[in-house]
Amino acid sequence: MGIDRTGAPAVHLGVDIGTSGCRTIAVDAEGRTLAVADRTYALHTPAPGWVEQDPNDWIEGALDTIAEVCASGTFDPAGVRGIGVDGQSWACVPVDADGRVLANSPIWMDTRCQPLCDEILATVPASEVLALAGNRLSPSYSTAKAIWFERERPDVHARTRWFLQCNSVVVMALTGVASQDRSQDYGWHFIDVATGRADRAAAARLGVDADRIPTSVEPTTVVGGVRAAVAARTGVPEGTPVVAGGLDAACGTLGAGVVRPGQTQEQGGQAGGMSIAMDAPVADERLILSRHVVPGLWLLQGGTVAGAASLAWLTRVVGEAERLAAQAGGRDVYEEVSALADGAPVGSGGLVFLPYLSGERSPIWDSDARGAFVGLTLATGRGELYRAVMEGVAMALRHNLEVAASAGAQVAELLAIGGATKSPLWMQIKADTTGLPVVVAANPNATPLGAAMLAAIGTGAGDAAELVARWVQRGTAFAPDAAAGARYDLLYRTYAGLYPALTPGMHDLAAFGR
Repeated sequence: MGIDRTGAPAVHLGVDIGTSGCRTIAVDAEGRTLAVADRTYALHTPAPGWVEQDPNDWIEGALDTIAEVCASGTFDPAGVRGIGVDGQSWACVPVDADGRVLANSPIWMDTRCQPLCDEILATVPASEVLALAGNRLSPSYSTAKAIWFERERPDVHARTRWFLQCNSVVVMALTGVASQDRSQDYGWHFIDVATGRADRAAAARLGVDADRIPTSVEPTTVVGGVRAAVAARTGVPEGTPVVAGGLDAACGTLGAGVVRPGQTQEQGGQAGGMSIAMDAPVADERLILSRHVVPGLWLLQGGTVAGAASLAWLTRVVGEAERLAAQAGGRDVYEEVSALADGAPVGSGGLVFLPYLSGERSPIWDSDARGAFVGLTLATGRGELYRAVMEGVAMALRHNLEVAASAGAQVAELLAIGGATKSPLWMQIKADTTGLPVVVAANPNATPLGAAMLAAIGTGAGDAAELVARWVQRGTAFAPDAAAGARYDLLYRTYAGLYPALTPGMHDLAAFGR
């Protein structure tokens, strides 16, 4: 079916499938946001170490939010030129040939496959895995999850035609076409991080059926058009191009304006961390390496499991989440928490928080790490607790940055995105702790903006550098404070020593909890 675009200004849609919810934005030809729609969905934790989501929730969230922005009245849906979808990392979604989801997907927080990883590494050297894939074998990645389905859910595995990533299962729902994009290849340890080629012999050694993973394409590749049923439900014209899309962290990095080597995105979402653009792959087992959604660039990443999630956890467990939301009265909850934390001194009166609330990824890679407050006294108040959480997440960021520096990465400033950017205090803490300027992206929707950019690039609206120049603006900048930085240097030395000292106890408690 042809698309009648007569008189309709160009619009691109970006769909962000995050951990806590889905967001879709519509942007015009200059990258201005025309409409935004959100949906939330649940995490399922049926057993210790298991963290799943129902991919049907991602699909429904995408369809509902696309329909909502198209019904907003702020643009003519006939002008939609393309759709880009980004998604959280390391999903493993079993679908049949028609794209029907066959089971919940273990997500990036899931650690059930640690025994499988240990078993694989007893026969396949870790150095061999790292040399090919650029990443260590960890239960967070997709590789062991596919093997888990074969062993533990043979009924599902027998019906599985494809194992898809988070964004690709939504793309298949929109188009009927199975795909895998290059920025998500790093979930599979048989794909060469340098070339993007699949090594079938490596897949066999690892025990992965490579035929169940689609051949990789560039994130800007148009993989298909919107199906008639999707068009009827959403209002997007049938046949509208849909690109393969990419990793949420990579799309957020693009949406923050990172298109040159050395530029660095700082992530302040559910997870925390950073993504440093590199012009060549640099493999370090302590960090995460993926391809950028920008051709010719790689991302050296540090990933903290519980970034802003740590603050959400604290407001929930101390019973303040609802009170703070009600009290905000139009202000964001981040502002309310920041006001409490701002009353506490630098270093929270000698209180340190380890943000290992669901184990930890880089650089310690310990599924049995556990969160901790160290330094509690009778004088500790809510302000100190909140500030210590903010400082602990900032310390984890510094830890990853220091490891990246030792691997040869050079970082001059941090381009910040995510919910944590709503807290000026937290941004200042990150600047003071790392000693780097922090610049907040002017657009609060940097990640779906990056997804919309992929759709624009894939449909001929320009290349990444051109679109960043037109679409991305820098917001508030936070310069490091020398006096606060000196205090954080002292605190960081304590922070860095706590994990090694507490590891035996953490592991004992993890075993006890199981």
